[in-house]
Amino acid sequence: MALASLLILLTAAGYAVLCAVKPFAPCRKCSGTGVRTRRRTVTLCRRCHGDRARLRLGRRLLNNSRTIHAHGTRPQPTDRKATPWQ
Repeated sequence: MALASLLILLTAAGYAVLCAVKPFAPCRKCSGTGVRTRRRTVTLCRRCHGDRARLRLGRRLLNNSRTIHAHGTRPQPTDRKATPWQ
């Protein structure tokens, strides 16, 4: 049981390092080409918008958690007219 837990932790840590070092992965829909062929037309990939890469899920979660933390810890603006001694 301890070995399985250690393996899961190592895998999660490895994925976190991968997301930090290489935040973008090739698009799965267009296989990293940026274009898709439909019948006889060639169009940009709707999923990656022709960029050929997408943000990894782990990096997206990290970015969202940073944003939530930043919004929750910012000092609130104070109204100077509300305090009588200033």
